[in-house]
Amino acid sequence: MCKKILIVAAHPDDEVLGCFGTVARLIKEGYEAYTLILGEGKTGRDAQRAVADKREEIQALNEETQKANSLIGIKKVFIESFADNRFDTVALLDIVKVIERVKNELQPDIIFTHYANDLNIDHQITCKAVLTATRPMEGESVKEIYAFEVLSSTEWNYPLSFSPDTYFDISDTIDLKVAAMQAYHSELCEYPHPRSLEGIRLNAEYQGMRVGKKYVEAFETLRRVK
Repeated sequence: MCKKILIVAAHPDDEVLGCFGTVARLIKEGYEAYTLILGEGKTGRDAQRAVADKREEIQALNEETQKANSLIGIKKVFIESFADNRFDTVALLDIVKVIERVKNELQPDIIFTHYANDLNIDHQITCKAVLTATRPMEGESVKEIYAFEVLSSTEWNYPLSFSPDTYFDISDTIDLKVAAMQAYHSELCEYPHPRSLEGIRLNAEYQGMRVGKKYVEAFETLRRVK
């Protein structure tokens, strides 16, 4: 039986920025992969949350999510609608229950999720919710949890504390990662913004340089049970 991967991301495009090069590689190696997006996106950029006014934009973003994920072979995308950049207004248990529901359905072996000390509050809470939903008790399917960096969030916090210990060579899948990000055309920014196609390649080159590879994605290991 092939191993299953679950990506748990706070917002649409976080999954691409965080781990799509690695997951694309693992899919090529025979893994099954799924994505859970917890937040709706878009509404956090306004003074007040106005879902009705953003309905068409949110629908378009969801379509971009499906396209981006299909490009690397994600089998299914689960999309929730927690308020963008307002996860701290929701009971943590509500987020945990969503993750538990998807996790129990899929029984994944590996989870990729956010780094706990990102600048973005939703990223912080997502990481905590994942750890809560996968407490290492008897019968827990998840044996590995890795925290990824997200450009324009991880490196913008102070003090910068992301300290990766696991590196995946994505030299053969960097183009897939970039193509998936291109599908998120409403989220892309122009260089030198980090959330740009050039920024993605430069960061992969920087992480690769640290370990003698051309393109790399870097992670902190949150749990690994062998």
